[in-house]
Amino acid sequence: MTTSFLPLLRRNLADSWRGTLGWTIGFVAAIMLYIPLYSSFSAQDTGFQDLIDTLPSGLATTLGFQDLTSGAGYVQATFLGLIGFALMTIAATLWSSAAIAGDEESGSLELTLAHGVSRVQIMVERSLAVILRLTWLAAVSALLILALNDSAGTKLEPANIVGGCLALLGLGVLAASFGLAVGAITGRRSFASASAAGIALLGYVLNSLGNQSADVDWLHNISPYDWAFGNSPLRDGADWDSLGLIYGISVVVLVIGGIAFNRRDVSA
Repeated sequence: MTTSFLPLLRRNLADSWRGTLGWTIGFVAAIMLYIPLYSSFSAQDTGFQDLIDTLPSGLATTLGFQDLTSGAGYVQATFLGLIGFALMTIAATLWSSAAIAGDEESGSLELTLAHGVSRVQIMVERSLAVILRLTWLAAVSALLILALNDSAGTKLEPANIVGGCLALLGLGVLAASFGLAVGAITGRRSFASASAAGIALLGYVLNSLGNQSADVDWLHNISPYDWAFGNSPLRDGADWDSLGLIYGISVVVLVIGGIAFNRRDVSA
């Protein structure tokens, strides 16, 4: 097994292609559901305002629906910052918690180690497999939004679409890094799932609370969600410093998880 190039990565991608295809269809369906509607709403002078007026007081601010009239604001509010974020978080949680902790709980991790594969190799290749699958979902999203850009009338710059999807990917990678690391440290899938979903939910909640009042605006500074989307990447381009912070933290978390995994006992 160890003589071939990245055997665990290749095996994981081969075994998971059906699941990845299903998630791809889900992302495509979400984009096709929301993005084409922009042309219908934007053609009506009061369409967006009527939609916002139907929401409970304060909910529009919490969800980031204040700028639905622009293409960038609409795509951000409906897909990148809401349904796309939710789907990316769920995928990252499921895949990262299964990658190491799931295998350990099922007993297959010990079998893998028995074939002369190092723990470092397991951590690196399983992490790469999860990140590559998340990258695929982000790439499909970017390509489809770009393909619908003219027909939907969103008028987004191609570079900004890429930047927005890189921000979405960053949040997915951050969640996955916590799931992978905690799974590697504890060997418990439930802990891995809770940590991956928890960091994503925490970032979203902090951002939503920060939107409510100037008194708590400082919460944005500690929200990964705001680091990714606070500068409206679809409108103004990606904030590369913030994205560097998100991806940098992800690497640090994975390294910590890998070090702990390399030192602890593994049991079925």
